[in-house]
Amino acid sequence: MDAELPKAPVGRPATGWDGAIALIGFMLVAVAQASNQVLARGLAGSVPPFSLAFFRWSIIAIGLAPFAVAAIRDGKIPLAQNLWPILAAGFLGMFLCGGPVYIAGITTTAIHIALIFALSPIMVLLISAALGIEHIGPLQWLGTALALAGALLIVSGGHLETLTQSSAAWGDLLVVGAMLGWSGYTLVQARVAPRASRLARVSLFSAAGALCSLPPALQEMWATPAAVFNARAFEAYVFAGLVPGLIAYAGFAWLGARFGSVRTSLVLYVAPIASALLSWIILGEPPKPIHLVGGLLILGGVWASLRK
Repeated sequence: MDAELPKAPVGRPATGWDGAIALIGFMLVAVAQASNQVLARGLAGSVPPFSLAFFRWSIIAIGLAPFAVAAIRDGKIPLAQNLWPILAAGFLGMFLCGGPVYIAGITTTAIHIALIFALSPIMVLLISAALGIEHIGPLQWLGTALALAGALLIVSGGHLETLTQSSAAWGDLLVVGAMLGWSGYTLVQARVAPRASRLARVSLFSAAGALCSLPPALQEMWATPAAVFNARAFEAYVFAGLVPGLIAYAGFAWLGARFGSVRTSLVLYVAPIASALLSWIILGEPPKPIHLVGGLLILGGVWASLRK
């Protein structure tokens, strides 16, 4: 979940070895992204969620700090003018997509999380249309309808009456809220210091996300210190900061710079597949027929919605 599409296209096409490198890169980045969803499900609340989010974003912010420091020093990120947008991006993209997703993993599956997050481009399109930024054509409306139908099928489990039950699918609803936050982040981050590199901006957004996660994390540290400070939790912090963190963000930025936005957007379609396979292999939770039908509707809808 965790990277927006790059903006700058690259003129040189990927052919021959470049094509093979691109394919391998897409798979590795998709697996790195999907690992966070598997982590959320695998931990199932055993590690306090906001502490996990706080340490994850802190590791990412510190690891990418050299890019941010260089951009600030060169005047590419005027902090005075961008402080509130940075905090907004950190809250939407990092805070809402941190602790709440780890809480959701207690009651929903990694496959559900991945497929719901795959709706983000649809939400970005709808928000852009509502704000008058983009016009939605007939094919895009069709894609939106298909994707939303797929999401409704997955969240309801094929039984719409479950949506009216107070205890039903609350984990999925948390993921829906996080996905909406990520959609808002996608729109906000593109307008923050556009002259700076992607990794420099992610460092600042992650720092803001860690800051937003700190108050509930401190409460967890005070209430359950043994759960926050132990070897298993430490391993989870390091893994979350490195694999679906630094490796995923750096890999996505590299793919965007080398192969352009069109090819890199393939990660949108590979990530749910990677999540399903990892969930099956690691957690023993294979995809069900309803996931396949709902996933095809969502990914097909996203594909159609991105066509002009």
